[in-house]
Amino acid sequence: MPDKKDMSHGDHISAKFDEDLAELKANFLKMGGMVESHVAGAVTALVENDGHLGEKVRDGDKQVDQLELLIDEEATHIIARRQPTARDLRLVIAVIKMVADLERIGDEAKKIAKLAITLAEEGKAPRGYVEVQHIANHVRGMLRDALDAFARLDPEPAIGIMKEDKRVDEEYKAAARSLLTFMMEDTRNISKCMSVMWILRALERVGDHACNIAENVIYMVEGEDVRHKPTKWAEQVVGS
Repeated sequence: MPDKKDMSHGDHISAKFDEDLAELKANFLKMGGMVESHVAGAVTALVENDGHLGEKVRDGDKQVDQLELLIDEEATHIIARRQPTARDLRLVIAVIKMVADLERIGDEAKKIAKLAITLAEEGKAPRGYVEVQHIANHVRGMLRDALDAFARLDPEPAIGIMKEDKRVDEEYKAAARSLLTFMMEDTRNISKCMSVMWILRALERVGDHACNIAENVIYMVEGEDVRHKPTKWAEQVVGS
């Protein structure tokens, strides 16, 4: 296992190499903050029936896409010009994987924003908003924790995020069952309730992507791929 003390990414002979890595990390965190803000804005647009805010979030997805392209270009530049090895190569590879998850979180926020715009035009759904807010707060916390773990090169919070993802899955299933039962009892608002159902599904996917980022933080620091492995196995990797 690599020594965590050697994960600073700031002690290369080439100062420009250090600058390249620092800029890559900074842009990744910038993108992470952007998509987290978009998720928050999209949910607020839904709850407050604010179509204009929904449009702002929807249109803001273009900035996320542009930042993804910039980060991909930076990562390619580092691999081609610097030929990183060991810890640095893991960092670059992990960022390439994680930025794809951030872009997909941005897509989910855009999806929520579009549905919020539709509901602002048609009128609010009669059920599901409390559940949406609860799950949204949960997955936003997971994303913030994953970004913080990346920034501090600390794999330990990643274990908690992996466990939280299972809780979010259960919360989503319970909320979906409750909403489905309501629709069966009152068919007048099926269309609106289905929009809320899709929003709940989008938030559950945000949690999945946050979990993916957490798993890649473990890979970046520990050099072990914990995807598709039991959480207990990941705990052993981090604790060893």
